Amino acid sequence: MSKPKKITLADGSVRYQIVTEAGRDPETGKRKQVMRRFERLKDANAELARVTHERNRGTYVPPSKLTMDALLDGYLKSACFEREEATRSNYAHALRLPRERLGGRLAQGITRADIEELRDYAMSAGRKRGGTPGTRLGPRAVRLMLSRLSAALEQAVDDGKLAANPCRRVKAPKLAAGAKEAWSEEEARKFLGEAGKDRLHPLWRMSLYGGRREEISGARWEEDIDLDARTWTVNVVRVVVDGKVIVKEAPKSEKSARPLPLDDDLTAALTALHRRQLEEKLAAGPAYQDSGYVAADELGGAINPEWLSDEFGRLVKRAGVRRITLHGARHTACSLMEKAGVPISIVSLWAGHASPEFTYRVYAHAGDDDLSAARDALSPIYKIAEG
Repeated sequence: MSKPKKITLADGSVRYQIVTEAGRDPETGKRKQVMRRFERLKDANAELARVTHERNRGTYVPPSKLTMDALLDGYLKSACFEREEATRSNYAHALRLPRERLGGRLAQGITRADIEELRDYAMSAGRKRGGTPGTRLGPRAVRLMLSRLSAALEQAVDDGKLAANPCRRVKAPKLAAGAKEAWSEEEARKFLGEAGKDRLHPLWRMSLYGGRREEISGARWEEDIDLDARTWTVNVVRVVVDGKVIVKEAPKSEKSARPLPLDDDLTAALTALHRRQLEEKLAAGPAYQDSGYVAADELGGAINPEWLSDEFGRLVKRAGVRRITLHGARHTACSLMEKAGVPISIVSLWAGHASPEFTYRVYAHAGDDDLSAARDALSPIYKIAEG
């Protein structure tokens, strides 16, 4: 290892200069050198030892003016390769706060304390959409933010742009045990009693049939609903990306495209809505815009999927049942089928899941009341005959 060189400046002051090899640039492959000056020999020796040690370990990273904005841009370009537009939007949104709070900073200057401060801000005032701006983000959103940020920083480490990932040991907030996102049979019937008065009654039945919001809003009369065969085939979905509604031919997973047989009540509800929409078309005349969707307003226009979630919440309130989200109705369908003894493989196929394991882990809900069923099953088995 070379020694620091003593240099006397024009004003008579002394500096100690180090010049040493620092490996090769990961992008250009060219050899790199480190040259720095210090006022004290002690500092020069310490820096020379550090650079030499990190170079020998292959962990040395030269100083860089790379900003966090540029680092995140590079990550999104790699992470979003061949991803769908909705996924790209979700990735970018997860990194919104890191950009706002740290975007202009040099990436190499970011510390764990900076990430922890970002986390704390997100949990106190980080919300911009999906609620009142300036209020706290929930644990799930904060965990997603930290996960994406850590992945971006880890990629920079792999690329030789950072020596370490400052997010690696930052603690994420715990997920609170929330209310069960599934109704009982009684709650589902009570909701349907109120929903039956609504013009779009069949949409709410389709949600309790296990349909995703994007599948329900994408259902079309001619292509997907066959009232004679009594089937609903999921072919098209309508999703909201950055405030815009996008129609996608490809469903969420390969198994999402599935034909669902309709029961008597849903068939009757769809038949009544179809007849009503034809009457509305005649009454509106030229003003009618025939979108062809089941989820259409009185003038035939396709209904925004986000409105379905909002309207579901209003119906839940009017019905006086426990509050769940529209997606909770899907949970309800899978949970009630599982409790009714439908094999989990069939529940998974019905819901369009990638695997039965996912269905069981996420959607099958057993509660304290179900324990009596286990008792009743075991009791006759272990009963000892008298006499």
